[in-house]
Amino acid sequence: MHSFVTQLFSRNASRGSPSSGPAGELIGISIVLLALLILFSSLSDRFFTGATFSSIAFQLPELGLLALAMLIPLLSGGLNLAITFSANISALTMAWVIGWLGGTDAGMTGILLGMLAAILSGALIGWALGAIVAYTGAHPILASLAMMIFLRGLGEFLTRGGSISGFPEELAYLGQGTLFGIPIPLLIFGLSAAIWALILNRTRLGFSIYMLGSNTAATRYSGISTRRTLTMVYVLSGIMCGIAGIIMASRFNSVRVGHGEAYLLITVLACFLGRVDPFGGFGRVAPVVMALIILQVISSGLNLLGTNQHLATALWGGILLAVMVVRYLWARFSSRRKASA
Repeated sequence: MHSFVTQLFSRNASRGSPSSGPAGELIGISIVLLALLILFSSLSDRFFTGATFSSIAFQLPELGLLALAMLIPLLSGGLNLAITFSANISALTMAWVIGWLGGTDAGMTGILLGMLAAILSGALIGWALGAIVAYTGAHPILASLAMMIFLRGLGEFLTRGGSISGFPEELAYLGQGTLFGIPIPLLIFGLSAAIWALILNRTRLGFSIYMLGSNTAATRYSGISTRRTLTMVYVLSGIMCGIAGIIMASRFNSVRVGHGEAYLLITVLACFLGRVDPFGGFGRVAPVVMALIILQVISSGLNLLGTNQHLATALWGGILLAVMVVRYLWARFSSRRKASA
């Protein structure tokens, strides 16, 4: 049993495929996406329509931004279970600032200040979580779980379980409008993903994050400040949560604690399908984005077929289980092939 669990989650199982290089990852995921597009288009003549892809384009960024918020902690060997409630509290902060500055009459100045407050509150939450993980040695799962419970209780207390609405029309345009025919939330998500890729691939911080996830002790001995890096990991995660909170509030023109709670495990699924190592140290932004598109296509396709949404959730979980089993079997096959060579 121990051998099975070890191989199931080992880095070799995650990287065992010969196509585990950057091009191989994208080609493999693209083939899966193409197969899904062909399948759903053959099952429903309404799938290949502008309405379907417009719906996907507007729904994807909300989940995508939260997945980016989950990605960096996973790469560092940690986890952030508080992403959805961090986004909710950030959105509440924006709502309070906009309300204080005039509500529906706050104008662009009020919106910009509210958005800045949302991002700063997300960063503050991330900093607090990161400092706890980095300086107390608390396990990221336990620390982020405690933070999730704290934020949920705080948000429910402050809003009394209700929702906050009454935003300027310009804010709704941010979540529901288009620019040159492209949904603005999708543009924001694309820009955020590009910035994340730049940080991870082209900066010292990104190198430190990968090092931290690969081997914490070696990272410490190499002269990298592991505490500062860990803190920055969760600060970046919190900033992305703040952006996600802004998009959620602008899409629905209201803020409610608990919105998007079901996205939490789906973000982990998207990262895992995008070949992010659950132990940290390995993973890239582009495959995760492709995995998000696949999950959204599955959801939209099943919805067009009239399938219960709960079945889509069950299917997502089934996909995760199937991927783990396939990776285990592939690792076994690869090791036997190398032994016989």
